Amino acid sequence: MRQGLSKINVVGLVVGFSFLYLPIVLLVIFSFNASRLVTVWAGFSTVWYRQLWHNQALLDAAWVTLRVGLISASVATLLGTMAALALSRYPRFFGRTLMTGMVYAPLVMPEVITGLSLLLLFVALDLNRGFVTITLAHISFTMCFVTVVVQSRLMSFDRSLEDAAMDLGATPTVTFFQVTLPLIWPAVAAGWMLAFTLSLDDLVIASFTTGPGATTLPMKIYSQVRLGVTPEINAVCTILIAIVSTGVIVATLINKRRLILQARDERLAAAG
Repeated sequence: MRQGLSKINVVGLVVGFSFLYLPIVLLVIFSFNASRLVTVWAGFSTVWYRQLWHNQALLDAAWVTLRVGLISASVATLLGTMAALALSRYPRFFGRTLMTGMVYAPLVMPEVITGLSLLLLFVALDLNRGFVTITLAHISFTMCFVTVVVQSRLMSFDRSLEDAAMDLGATPTVTFFQVTLPLIWPAVAAGWMLAFTLSLDDLVIASFTTGPGATTLPMKIYSQVRLGVTPEINAVCTILIAIVSTGVIVATLINKRRLILQARDERLAAAG
């Protein structure tokens, strides 16, 4: 009975992962197709990757996406780390429940609702929609992910190290930059990578908050796919997949290192 259940689980996993990842694998393979017909294989070629350098519209959209991702991820990491410090270090303060709800709400809020609410906010503030509004929107919904990652590290942080530093005469600011930040840096870096990946991949929220001259790469890809899939689209999607996969792998390795350092700190604390 147990062996039968294990076989069913294996089959279910194979079917599920095939359904999820087989289309991505086919997209990557056909990005190296020599034929312009995306469903007919005519041999291996990298011509479509070379032609991307001559597609100015896609290059402009990629540059906008990169700038939005770098700025929004950096600001979201700063704000998310500050929010994580407030939630982990101060268990009781006025408005904590409201702040916690506001931090975690974007995690479960549908992107359509988030995008529409941000659009209404920008209209009410009479902000011209464009690069700035997209960046602000990405900061607002990626900050919560950074907060969750950093807060999980701070919850297991040994605060006796900070107490020892302040007993030796260090100010709270010096203690944070010399003791706290180096120890939680893997979590901060993982939060930045996650925020950057989410910003790079966003379509729905950017569609609500964009304006003239601020078309992101996912929006450009979606608008062109509606007219038909081309080999250039397969190539740029492959590059996007590679970037996102690299970000996820790096974030995973950083998080693994964080767990190793956390285990080491626990062993040192137990030994001391």
